Amino acid sequence: MTYKADWATGDILTASQQNALAEQAISRFADSSARDAAITSPTEGQFCYLTGSNALQFYDGSSWTATSLTADITEVAAGTNIDVTSGTGPVPSVAVSIDAELACADQVVSRAQMKDYAETVNALGSKSAAFNVDFEDGNVQTVTISSGTFNIGLTNSLASHSNSVTILGTNLGAGTPSFVAGAHGGGGNAVKWADGTAPTYTASGTDVLCFTTFDGGTNFYGFAAGLDFS
Repeated sequence: MTYKADWATGDILTASQQNALAEQAISRFADSSARDAAITSPTEGQFCYLTGSNALQFYDGSSWTATSLTADITEVAAGTNIDVTSGTGPVPSVAVSIDAELACADQVVSRAQMKDYAETVNALGSKSAAFNVDFEDGNVQTVTISSGTFNIGLTNSLASHSNSVTILGTNLGAGTPSFVAGAHGGGGNAVKWADGTAPTYTASGTDVLCFTTFDGGTNFYGFAAGLDFS
């Protein structure tokens, strides 16, 4: 029942009016024992406040229940990349500490200041037949060529973005590999080299090759960062 009235000086309140006002007021008690002694027949929807525990409660028709507005945060647990310096309320203290893998799902990380960082190196092993260099495996990859004439595909670059990969190739000249955009058998564009000619790979030694795309992998540009490291 919602009760509102405009009284004048000298007006007399009836019992029903006083009861209606009491039901709408939030009574304060030291604890639940004091509350139960004072309110022996609570009405559903009635509120009270317990000063001893700073709890705001309401009567749901069968029992007194804490509201969602009451109480502090009682505990915050640590999780992946989240350290908790003080886990209890009213204001817990947490800190972000990147001590596990952080997957950004191809989202932008802007205005970052990088210091003491490293890149994942993916080892492809020894190859003698067509294979792909998958960007999702890392932007630095190693491979050894034992023999064969085949395509090497450059795959999974992020669409509509600039992507680059560095390949440390051992004995690339032991075979005749050709680099192509997309899957090795997908008919993608051949990598574009300076002067239109791929470098002469080293048969016994290491070549460092870099590939970059500005259109998400439709076209790749290749250049030799260094040849015949032996």
